[in-house]
Amino acid sequence: MNALYSIKLRKSILSVLALLMLIGCSDDYLEETTYGEVEPENMTNPENVERAIVSAYSILNGQIDGASNAYNSPDSNWSFGDVLSDDCYKGGGGTGDQNQIHLMEIYNTNPTIIDVYRKWMALFEGIKRVNGAMQLLNASEDFDGTLKTQRTAELRFLRGHYYFELKKIYNRIPYIDETAVTVEDYARSNTEFSSDEVWTKIEEEFIAAVDLLPETQTELGRPTRAAAQAYLAKTYLFQGKWQQAYDATTPVINSSYSLLDDFQDVFLPENDNSSEVIFAVQHSINDGQADNYNGSIGDRLNAPGGPRYPSYGFHRASQNLVNAFKTDANGLPINDNVDITEEDILDPRIDITIGRPGIPYKDLGILYEANWARELETYGPFSPKKRIVSANSEFYNATWPYVSALNYYIIRYAEVILWRAEAAVELGNLEEARSLVNQIRERAKNSQYVQNLDGTADAANYGINTYNTMWTNPDAARAAVRLESRLELAMEGHRFFNLVRWGVAADVINSYLEVEKSKRTHLATANFIEGKNEFIPIPQLYIDAVGSDIVTQNEGY
Repeated sequence: MNALYSIKLRKSILSVLALLMLIGCSDDYLEETTYGEVEPENMTNPENVERAIVSAYSILNGQIDGASNAYNSPDSNWSFGDVLSDDCYKGGGGTGDQNQIHLMEIYNTNPTIIDVYRKWMALFEGIKRVNGAMQLLNASEDFDGTLKTQRTAELRFLRGHYYFELKKIYNRIPYIDETAVTVEDYARSNTEFSSDEVWTKIEEEFIAAVDLLPETQTELGRPTRAAAQAYLAKTYLFQGKWQQAYDATTPVINSSYSLLDDFQDVFLPENDNSSEVIFAVQHSINDGQADNYNGSIGDRLNAPGGPRYPSYGFHRASQNLVNAFKTDANGLPINDNVDITEEDILDPRIDITIGRPGIPYKDLGILYEANWARELETYGPFSPKKRIVSANSEFYNATWPYVSALNYYIIRYAEVILWRAEAAVELGNLEEARSLVNQIRERAKNSQYVQNLDGTADAANYGINTYNTMWTNPDAARAAVRLESRLELAMEGHRFFNLVRWGVAADVINSYLEVEKSKRTHLATANFIEGKNEFIPIPQLYIDAVGSDIVTQNEGY
């Protein structure tokens, strides 16, 4: 086993690090907690520095303490990126079950919600661990010089990731690097730097990582140069820096990363470090970690129910998303938001992504039934499927807390193709954009479709094709790329953030709600307020701890 398969396995050894603190609650929000028995004079020994570096990775899955509620700070962003969009409902046992996520779903988010502050805590804990590890690395006289350069680049990549997540979720954030030493150094204003200045700092993290990371890594979970290049492209994309985003994708397109042949294979845990996965949170189970907290703990509420899974029933696909997979006789999207029927032609990715009544579920040899769905009358019959691991798999843990070893893909190659297509449209290269989108659709077309139970026929009326007519209209091309992004990346935690950066969140979500309210009464009072709901509020705990004279709340909260 590779030494850094330990990124999946070794969270338990990380608590030896005396320098690290966990951001707590109430009066302890910024206090330092000391762990373990490593003497201070030994902290710069290379083996302890390496442990500190692994600790900076270990927080990627959102599990920040001994509680089992990483679902309040999920690495997959299912609640932040999907439930807040037109793709998903909260699900669960009604609106009172995890009611705070229900409040988020109806855009009544407030700064005291546990998910608001747990996600903030997890990301800043990651930043603190990066900064602490970097301090130790810089202070170590015995650490190999060449390896020190590489590890520094990894840490800068991780810090770039944590800050990117904070920026896209909260917008106005404090920026703190390894020069922070005391607790007070972390009590910083979230308006010290302008939005552009924070973006520039995030860019600088990935630029440094591109310059110093190796082309390949022998240990699973560590970022490569192409991973840093891809994240830099994403950073440019979120700012609308189209030429820079386009240029940054070029080395990734020319790298060893590629699409897998079959769309369904991408989401099998045995393939979760495949050529399509550029950077991922490494999950594992049955590795000695208490309560399997190295598994997909942030997604543990998303089990679909039925005879083989617990009936938590969260992260439920919306009718709107289901309808988006409808295609015409030419195999191209219709996107009319008319509810699908059994006669409709469907993009085959629908039944890999979503559990639908009458369609076989994974390899269980049974049909998904509407009664699997908890609170069917509230949230409808559809369940997550793409990132649910088969109950038959050795990578699924069938006892509490019901987690799997399927990694969460922070960036996969298909995204990079779609980013490049998006930038190409904005730069006027419409035919290149068409070619790039067609790569995604061609893969879906040539993938194995879901079959009926006896394997004699397709499970539904599937039909998908490439765009075979020249793209000449920029608006139509832009819409096609955005729709393809939705279909390809559905249920992966990206949709809401894409709507926000495209500047269409208010229009899309309020149009969605106008129709959806007639089908789902739990959305009756939902209303997206432009200029407010694009970002989550700054946690009240942080404001109280640092001071309202220093921290500025986001608009509208």
